Amino acid sequence: MKRHFDCTACGKCCHGWLPLSISDALAHADIFPLFLFWMPVRPGGKSYDLTRELGIELKLKKRKRAAVRVFPVSYVPTHISCPALQNDGLCTIHESKPQRCRTMPLSGARAESDQLDLLIPKPDWDCDVSDTAPLIYDDKHITERQNFEDERQVLIADSKILKPFANLMIDGAPKLRMDLEKVANRPKGGHLILNFSTLVPRLADVDIFKLAKKQASVMLHFADQTAERTEFSDEHKRYVACAQDWQKILD
Repeated sequence: MKRHFDCTACGKCCHGWLPLSISDALAHADIFPLFLFWMPVRPGGKSYDLTRELGIELKLKKRKRAAVRVFPVSYVPTHISCPALQNDGLCTIHESKPQRCRTMPLSGARAESDQLDLLIPKPDWDCDVSDTAPLIYDDKHITERQNFEDERQVLIADSKILKPFANLMIDGAPKLRMDLEKVANRPKGGHLILNFSTLVPRLADVDIFKLAKKQASVMLHFADQTAERTEFSDEHKRYVACAQDWQKILD
């Protein structure tokens, strides 16, 4: 099956949480509320082998197992726009925008043969998928490859940091292992969310005080955005708690 795609800069995909590379997370720590997602995939799930390659394999009860990938995210509620999005739908950080944005709608975190569903825009998006748009996918092969390959290489590079970090965290936190097993056993899967600060000691040349100052401010901003909005109560609590954690580093 052939799929055509061209971005019209409508900005409608720029809402909700955004997976980030470590370098993109640090580069934009002054605007993105940073957290770590832990996402288990069971055998037979989409891109299981790639998830295991980029992450770790976790042994579960009854001889079961799951692949778990850990990655930074800009954790913005689904119906709130990216903090880099202008009112006109354009991006304020376009020249340095995250690799995930550059690769859209393809994903370097998915197998090449497992991209088709990503190429179907949501009903209210204005993507150009007409036959006059560039052909980007043909018979489960990506034809416009550069951004896809770039993202895959970034993910591989990040995995050299994130895989040992994940193993260290799981070995030292039995509750994390139990929580991951619960998520892995859910029929529709899911994810866990941890503070980005847990990763910082594993990162070279990062000034944790400068990072904490940026993130404390960002978390307070998003706490204000989600205050008194019941649909974002979980996110609000998370922002408040995380702001307090970053502030403790500064105190």
